[in-house]
Amino acid sequence: MELSRKHRATLEAIFADPVLANIPWREIEALLLACGAELSEGEGSRVRAALNGVRAVFHRPHPHKETDKGAVKSARRFLIEAEITL
Repeated sequence: MELSRKHRATLEAIFADPVLANIPWREIEALLLACGAELSEGEGSRVRAALNGVRAVFHRPHPHKETDKGAVKSARRFLIEAEITL
């Protein structure tokens, strides 16, 4: 899978240690789409994601656009389970 420089930077931010809490959610969504994930809207701020047979439900952050550390950890776990790593 070939990722753009921006998507690669987002992937590196998700896997950064210590966990970052300032990644804009729209960049995480764009990365998931670039990796081939199927995203669908759920109720409220929920977003369902499916990638390589792995499913997850995320909550879009609001009112701020940046994710918190818990959401970044969830995105990291989802990517690892879907076999997407650095």
